[in-house]
Amino acid sequence: MTQFYDELENRSEDQRAADLSRELPKQITRAVQTSGFGSTLPDVEAETITSVESLAALPVLRKAELGRSQAENPPFGGFTAKPAHAFAHIFQSPGPIYEPGGVEHDWWRMGRFLHAAGIGQGDIVQNCFGYHLTPAGMIFESGARAVGAAVLPAGTGQTELQVTAARDIGSTAYAGTPDYLKVILDKAEEMGVKLNFTKAAVGGGALFPSLRQEYADRGILCLQSYATADLGNIAYESPAQEGMIVDEHVIVEIVTPGTGTPVAPGEVGEVVVTSLNPDYPLIRFATGDLSAIMPGQSPCGRTNLRIKGWMGRADQTTKIKGMFVRPEQVAALVAKHSEIVKARVIATRQGEMDAMTVRIEADGGDDAVYGKTVAEVLKLKGAIEIVPPGSLPKDGLVIEDQRVYD
Repeated sequence: MTQFYDELENRSEDQRAADLSRELPKQITRAVQTSGFGSTLPDVEAETITSVESLAALPVLRKAELGRSQAENPPFGGFTAKPAHAFAHIFQSPGPIYEPGGVEHDWWRMGRFLHAAGIGQGDIVQNCFGYHLTPAGMIFESGARAVGAAVLPAGTGQTELQVTAARDIGSTAYAGTPDYLKVILDKAEEMGVKLNFTKAAVGGGALFPSLRQEYADRGILCLQSYATADLGNIAYESPAQEGMIVDEHVIVEIVTPGTGTPVAPGEVGEVVVTSLNPDYPLIRFATGDLSAIMPGQSPCGRTNLRIKGWMGRADQTTKIKGMFVRPEQVAALVAKHSEIVKARVIATRQGEMDAMTVRIEADGGDDAVYGKTVAEVLKLKGAIEIVPPGSLPKDGLVIEDQRVYD
């Protein structure tokens, strides 16, 4: 029998709608009172926005608009309900985009996902998400504290030390990108070390079925969440592993990419999220991700809406090795070297790991020099292929994702 995180998870459809009709106007009011939304939602009557359907009348906020607002009104563009100094943390993601963070109980709502993954009191979570500038490490640590688990703030890299620490302290759960756990497990095997991982809570990249099965074969239940630095947890898997259940404190819409118009149920479209976080009331925030609504309810008993999970990007922005690569970064790479005509980033898989190749159209050049620039601008290392001018297709693509997701 499912042990729910709280009473919100198995509400009836009528109860959830009634609760939303009370909470949503309050959140719209908070948003309108910020300088950021005050300029884009000047005439909205908050008391009339009481349902998901009524939200569709409001404009969509895109990350590019948020970035421009932050540049004009740093650090948060006027979209937070309190000043920057009143938050516990301020984070920076590529762009740069700045996000606030709180230390109040489960501020990012990740505890709900960790509970669904079976993580709680008695567990030690080896948290391999980054703690430097970006919030992923703190997001999962906050969730672990919410469910009563201890945390090893491991971050990424230094794999031998990761294995040693996991063995010495008896880590039982892993948090991090889907493929880095395999790196740790393979290194442990190479070192002749037996580890105690039985649970894994992953995010920041696609969990491929073959990799999930490999973990299952090693006795590890691996579930994934869908979260962003701006919004925190959006949706998560339960042991039923049938789609991703939407978090109880966000509202998810699926819209036609580039618009705010909802698609028909079951159709693929862009994920637009309204957060009920009173500190950061993002309204109809476009994630740029593609997904679709699934019919029915999860067999686990949780009754909220389900989505199919991450199904690609509505634009060319692509997540590789847990990091977003954006078209503007590729443009910045080209601008760094006058001899480069154009460049294309290609995402592939090598075994169970993401791989990145950067094809650079130039009349000669130095692989090592270009590789250093790629690492500097894209924040990732990748293979460099120099091709003659005119070689790359003229199809408008600067980022090509060749990975297969089914």
